[in-house]
Amino acid sequence: MPKSTHFTGQPIFGQLLKFMNRSTINSISAKHDADRYVKKLTTYKHLVIMLYAVLEGCSSLREVIVGLLADANKLGHLGLDYMPKRSTYSDANKRRSSKVFGDIYMNLYKKHASLLSDSRYNDIEARRLFIMDSTTITLFKEILKGAGRKPLEGKKKGGIKAHTLINSSENVPCLIRYSAAAHHDSQFLKEIKLTKGSFITFDKAYVDYRQYETFTKSGVFYVTRLKTNAKFKLTDRYGIYKDEKDRILEDADIEFKYKDKEGNEQIHKSRRIIYQDPDSGRLFEFVTNNFDLDASSIAQIYQKRWQIETLFKQIKQNFPLKYFLGDNVNAIEIQIWVAMLANLLISLVRSKIQRSWSFSNMVSVIRQQLMNYINIYRFLEDPEGAWIAVNKCNKINYQGTLFPETRGAWL
Repeated sequence: MPKSTHFTGQPIFGQLLKFMNRSTINSISAKHDADRYVKKLTTYKHLVIMLYAVLEGCSSLREVIVGLLADANKLGHLGLDYMPKRSTYSDANKRRSSKVFGDIYMNLYKKHASLLSDSRYNDIEARRLFIMDSTTITLFKEILKGAGRKPLEGKKKGGIKAHTLINSSENVPCLIRYSAAAHHDSQFLKEIKLTKGSFITFDKAYVDYRQYETFTKSGVFYVTRLKTNAKFKLTDRYGIYKDEKDRILEDADIEFKYKDKEGNEQIHKSRRIIYQDPDSGRLFEFVTNNFDLDASSIAQIYQKRWQIETLFKQIKQNFPLKYFLGDNVNAIEIQIWVAMLANLLISLVRSKIQRSWSFSNMVSVIRQQLMNYINIYRFLEDPEGAWIAVNKCNKINYQGTLFPETRGAWL
């Protein structure tokens, strides 16, 4: 009987894990002293179990452990020779620092960044653009400080805010930081380090004139919106090009006052653009430290912020963060990092196949077949062809009434 190339010696989950180098994970663990006093549930095994939980969409520790035990004969291919008790697993989520998982994510991202660039963005300008935003994962528990008014039911929302930076030519985070939902977004802006000539766009929640000046001195260009209560001095107005008059209402130089670290008053020079959306008629006020690009180009840069909103939607839809496997900040941060890792791993699979798949459909296929011994790449390239090939190899007759289009395909 001819051997089918549709099957492989590793389950799909094992093929995903191949993107990660186990010795590198061990090195990261050693750096954080994460396996000190640990007998069996090492960082690598902890990561594998958490990835299984996220990819399968498990909602409890019991579901995770029972699900893995149902495939006990396959766990050796995942590097698991030990199944922890729920108490041991819960304790690991509490005690092993989430920074370990953050470093594992960043290592994987940097290692495979070249595979992630979208072929639609071949120009240098697009690769120089970075987009920043935050998303809040809400919690109705006294884990983190609540934000906003107390609702009618008396439960005040607490939560973790994930501040995220992406490159516009990619669709995965290249920098992530967490804070309590009540913390101001502008604190994250100080952590951004970009090369000279880069562009960064973000919403008006990140206003920080001192950091704007730091960007300017570093040769980094920002594009953001002007806050409605912002105080500034208008110093000069530019003429508007004829072909822009239907959407550019004003293009002017302005100055903001701010205080430096020593408390001395300083001035930051910026540019203000009033843009009217031609479709909705809505007005937008943009500010930037780039004085060379035309006003319409500045508006287009800000419009690219939709890309990071799409990423947040993708992660929340496919790896819902509704059920947490721990009731402490560290456990929740670990789970968010692993959700980001799952998103990155499937993005890498997607980058290696030619056939066009929606991200959600690919996640569904991988979730359904996670522990099956199927060559994920061959299957995703041609699911129908792979199905026919397997059955031709095994010489199985099909019910032609159910699948008439395949009748005779293997004869």
